[in-house]
Amino acid sequence: MSGNATDPDPTDDELVLLADADRRARTWTAGIGSSARRVFPSAESLAGLSRLDEPLTTAGRPAGETIAMLDEVAGDCVVASNDPRYFGFVVGSTLPVAAAAERIALAWDQCASSFDNSPAAHVLEKQAGRWVLDALDLPRASAVGFTTSATAGAVTALTAARRALLLRHGWDVDQRGLHGAPTVRVVIGELAHITVVRALRILGFGLENIERAPVDEHARVTAAAMPDLDDLTLVILQAGEVNTGEFDPFADIIPAARRAGAWVHVDGAFGLWARASQTHRVLTTGIDAADSWTTDGHKWLNTPYDSAMVIVRDADALSSAMNSDAVYLAGSADAQKNLTLEFSRRARGIPIWAVLRTLGADGVEELVDRCVDLARHAAEGLRANGFTVLNRCVLNQVLVRGETPEQTETVRDRLQQSGRVWFGPTVWQGEPAFRVSVSSWRTRREHIDELVELLTAELARSR
Repeated sequence: MSGNATDPDPTDDELVLLADADRRARTWTAGIGSSARRVFPSAESLAGLSRLDEPLTTAGRPAGETIAMLDEVAGDCVVASNDPRYFGFVVGSTLPVAAAAERIALAWDQCASSFDNSPAAHVLEKQAGRWVLDALDLPRASAVGFTTSATAGAVTALTAARRALLLRHGWDVDQRGLHGAPTVRVVIGELAHITVVRALRILGFGLENIERAPVDEHARVTAAAMPDLDDLTLVILQAGEVNTGEFDPFADIIPAARRAGAWVHVDGAFGLWARASQTHRVLTTGIDAADSWTTDGHKWLNTPYDSAMVIVRDADALSSAMNSDAVYLAGSADAQKNLTLEFSRRARGIPIWAVLRTLGADGVEELVDRCVDLARHAAEGLRANGFTVLNRCVLNQVLVRGETPEQTETVRDRLQQSGRVWFGPTVWQGEPAFRVSVSSWRTRREHIDELVELLTAELARSR
């Protein structure tokens, strides 16, 4: 089948092409965890990416050739983030049932905006939303929108929050805009995630106007140092600081914020899933009293990327802020096009539905508990072998430093270049460090032991 050949009906060529792509994908999957596969591509493979620098042809190229190039050239430079030896950026590995559900949903090719566009997607995502609220034990009447990321979720939630705060003061931002509107204050922690800061910048709050609350040595907002709040204040707290994995003291801050009439949003990209564990949900005590939350599926729930949730206690506040009904396509208040930024969207809630149905509450809890246990095992091994672990390891993050800044960078860079494991660089309190994030269902104790052994050998080599 050539690049410009089209046929409205499935053809043998189309099915052969899809079968070839599936064969290649299955070959990749079969190699996950193999010592023969690098976690990060080699310099030689990266140089091969130059083969993708082609001019756009007039007549197109054969589809089979295109899929082969995708697999053999680009595929040789994929970061194996679904490998059990990958510990970067709090990224999980897609569970098999999520990958299988994604394949079927892709074949359906649905625009999952509303019931009229896709009854199947609408019902599946509504069910997934109910299960998300059950798993996280958040107010069951909340609205759940399935977004591309926690970043997009933050933009959505903060838009709804500002609109609701202004409405309480008689200002209809939909009709009157923001010029001349009462000022909405924003209070965030000093170490709020950059995506939250970006969302505030995009929404025009102005970085100079944001009030930053101080944090303690564990990166938690200091409740006693919070400024006075009022009913035109938007407070943003954090569940799972990106370096330490720590949680703001929700039970100390949220009740006072609610009494003042402030709106509280919680950025819980990965940490919100601690609520799924009976052991670790104590970290989130009081979090259910907030007004909105965001979390990712593609992190700790181990769904594919482009999979996240925005959750808002006041469902009407979210659906009114995001409403996109048109004369040719109206939808119910809980239609996903009325809960998220996208009008045209894929059914990204389907893999979440598949994972929650398959794992159940116990399976999600086991996944969370096992990752935390493995992170603590890594911390113990690294401490015993000369590294400084800078955090308390309350969750799945291990913040690590060598004996000197130079040694820290040397050890990190050598291991990353080796391709045998991968973990993320960071800076903590002005000096280099690195993060080991344990988020994958594939990671087992032997992978942690291998990581500790490799790091220890590099530490000795760097002395």
